[in-house]
Amino acid sequence: MIKKIAFIFSLILINACAIQTPVIANDNSSKNDDFEIHKLVIQMNTRDPEIQSEVISNIVNVSKYYGVDNVEIELVAYGPGIYFITKQSEFRKRIESLIMQDVTFSACGDTIKSIKRTKGIDLDLIDDVVVVKNGVPRIMDLQQQGYSYLSP
Repeated sequence: MIKKIAFIFSLILINACAIQTPVIANDNSSKNDDFEIHKLVIQMNTRDPEIQSEVISNIVNVSKYYGVDNVEIELVAYGPGIYFITKQSEFRKRIESLIMQDVTFSACGDTIKSIKRTKGIDLDLIDDVVVVKNGVPRIMDLQQQGYSYLSP
């Protein structure tokens, strides 16, 4: 009888050890290791308001999809697209809102100089627009840094 009880006790003990599920601590640092920032550069080289509106929708949709903290977006404006990021733009309020959400808007310095030289116009850019030396090389540099490219 004692052998039977000892045998049953041994089986229970073995089974208890075998079915134990390991407890894993909730370690948020491992999430940070897997955290990925999605990067997007968008070209704006047109004055077409339909395309400009579409680009703003694209920015909003990408930000919603990945979450504003998980995406870096930079729009680079040059040529006729430079007017998109001026204070006279019909999209000014929406652009200012996107800037507040850490979307970067860059203006081609060469385009700004060319408009000043050929048309005598000093462009009044939206506050916090970044002026880069040249738009197309800026896009190329961002692509080399892992940014996906969107040309509307």
